[in-house]
Amino acid sequence: MLKFTPILLAIIYAFVMYRFSAWRTARDLTARSTELADPRLKKLTDQLAQALDVARIRVDIYEIDPVNGLAAPDGRIFITRGFYAKFQSGEVTGEEMASVIAHELGHVALGHSRRRMIDFSGQNALRTALAMVLSRFLPGIGVMIAGALTSLLSARLSRGDEYEADEYASALLVKAGIGTGPQKSLFQKLEALTQSNSGAAPAWLMSHPKTAERIAAIEKNESRWGA
Repeated sequence: MLKFTPILLAIIYAFVMYRFSAWRTARDLTARSTELADPRLKKLTDQLAQALDVARIRVDIYEIDPVNGLAAPDGRIFITRGFYAKFQSGEVTGEEMASVIAHELGHVALGHSRRRMIDFSGQNALRTALAMVLSRFLPGIGVMIAGALTSLLSARLSRGDEYEADEYASALLVKAGIGTGPQKSLFQKLEALTQSNSGAAPAWLMSHPKTAERIAAIEKNESRWGA
């Protein structure tokens, strides 16, 4: 029984962390957000809603500066104040913003948002358990190896989710009459908008696929659907 104690403790820790993280995330998003009220974007979200056969799609603005879109575990959709500012300044079109919303809807519809929270907690537990085991055989570096392995797993899972959400968004945008053009053009702008350098790390270490690969995947789907 004692041999399994670290694993049992890790499982308990994962469950507690999941519940706490979900509660803290929901509280923070609620406290720092307001409903988006923009007639230009509402016209586009109404098109998405019609394509999904729902009455409306609510989008909230999360009051932080980084450019990002978010899907909460409870199903709410957010765009950051920084992203909305890019739209207001004309750097991002309404259709491109709609593609972000469609992408986040994909995360919700496919269960990614809740799964990511569970995965994060589970990876913390896995990291703890691995560190305990590896440290017995590799004192001093066991913790680092455990951290590296779980980070690679996390990045791989995240990239898979992004491709799936992109595909969902593409299908929704096509059905809504918006098309995938804005989705692809936004990807080409994202590096500059987020002031990041995606070439700084190998693709297999990144939580998001490279821009060219995401666009290629969208075009492959378009070709497949057309056929």
